[in-house]
Amino acid sequence: MSFCKDDKVKDFKEHFCKEAETIVTDDFPKKIIQLDELLKSDMFQCDDLTQMHMDLNVPIPDPVLVNSHQSDAKRRKLDHSLDDIQGELTIQGTKVYLNPAGKVTCNTKLTKIIEVMKPEIRTLVEKCNMLKMWVQLLIPRIEDGNNFGVSIQEDTLGELRQYESEAAAYLDQISRYFITRGKLVSKVAKYPHVEDYRRAVEEMDEKEFISLRLVCCELRNSYAALHDLIVKNIEKIKMPRTNNTESLY
Repeated sequence: MSFCKDDKVKDFKEHFCKEAETIVTDDFPKKIIQLDELLKSDMFQCDDLTQMHMDLNVPIPDPVLVNSHQSDAKRRKLDHSLDDIQGELTIQGTKVYLNPAGKVTCNTKLTKIIEVMKPEIRTLVEKCNMLKMWVQLLIPRIEDGNNFGVSIQEDTLGELRQYESEAAAYLDQISRYFITRGKLVSKVAKYPHVEDYRRAVEEMDEKEFISLRLVCCELRNSYAALHDLIVKNIEKIKMPRTNNTESLY
């Protein structure tokens, strides 16, 4: 029974190593070309960043002049009329004036770009994770001497970990964008007369577009750097130690 399990583990390792080599030799070059074309496509070619702006659809209520000598009853009547005109949403005692549809949408232009980039980020993370396991399986048992090839394997593992970590951080960056933008939009809804909040949302959208373009560029560069590193050292990665000692004499 144990022999059967050992054979299955051995087959798994052989299949895993072949698949990992295919990722390096076939998938990485394809990804480099694909991301380079995506970077040069119309999606990221935007010289005027104002094209990334979206109408928040949060109306600015008309100002109402209230005389300080007016009675409280008149003031309450004016407040009530404002609520009827703008549409009032009370959240924890705070009045927020919304558009008639009652919804402030996301920036659909950036959302489309994010929907394209998220699978690419996830793919790089998964491939780096797989290649880490591949190199780990190729590391020989610990012995004294002749460890130059092992050091190359360890350096390759370190590079794979770094690129995997950086790619995972891009996903955090996307979630932080939506959280921060949501807070700013809520400020716009709460204080519709304050122009700075509206401008802050526009600046954030422009910044996110630049960040997403940079992410696409970094993903392409990561594939190119990893492909170059592994291909140049493929012999030492696959066979870190040799039995040939003729060069020592």
